[in-house]
Amino acid sequence: MFKGLYTAYTGMINEQHRMDTLTNNLANVTTVGFKKEGATSQAFTDVLAVKIKDTSIGVEKNRPVGINTPGVKIGENYVDYSQGSFRITENPYDLALSGEGFFAIEFTNKAGQTSIKYTREGQFTLNKDGFLVTEEGDYVLDRNNNRIRLDVLQDSTIDQNGAIWQNGRIVANIQVTDFEDYDYLHRYGETYFEPIEGARFKQSNAQVIEGYLEMSNVSVVQEMVNMITTTRQYESNQKIVQTMDSSMEIAVQQLGKI
Repeated sequence: MFKGLYTAYTGMINEQHRMDTLTNNLANVTTVGFKKEGATSQAFTDVLAVKIKDTSIGVEKNRPVGINTPGVKIGENYVDYSQGSFRITENPYDLALSGEGFFAIEFTNKAGQTSIKYTREGQFTLNKDGFLVTEEGDYVLDRNNNRIRLDVLQDSTIDQNGAIWQNGRIVANIQVTDFEDYDYLHRYGETYFEPIEGARFKQSNAQVIEGYLEMSNVSVVQEMVNMITTTRQYESNQKIVQTMDSSMEIAVQQLGKI
């Protein structure tokens, strides 16, 4: 009977995690360049029994205690890198990528440390010094990992290869790079990604589209359907807990008197 409670409990925790993922997707449905996430779980046959709320190792931690499988374990989240729809802006510094690849960004954290992140969010602008930056002020990099600085008094056009033209000549080339395996990318924030150990770069075949933005690839209708399904599954596990609780109450109060 207690195993039934544990099984229902882990099911509720798993569905809660799915709901958190879905709500984050819906919250970013209008975020430029956002890629939706999905949640996975491990099958019963792949999960060891665990002690729940074992205070000896911490309330929020689970510890294997046997070979039984009375529950489900939250797996890993995955990112859907499929391309989102394009929105026309006619802004020469709004860029979208048609195909696989990422813009390279020089990111500076709150501690002042800089690193290179990768993104599909191409909502760029020129700052007061003429550098091409993101909305957050991070610098867009060229093919040599240098910051891109333009003449603010000159009009700019950007071709499909990422070359920036001013006054009839190429003044910079926007870096567009790709990776052999996206499993080696880690999400950083909402729209940035960073490579982890084992990531391998490759040449991107993406075309740079000037005057467009790639929107989020989240489908509101699909996420709402998934949310309803997740809610029903959570409620089913909740009813199991209530049924088990009633059964134990009967066992304690009535059968104990016999």
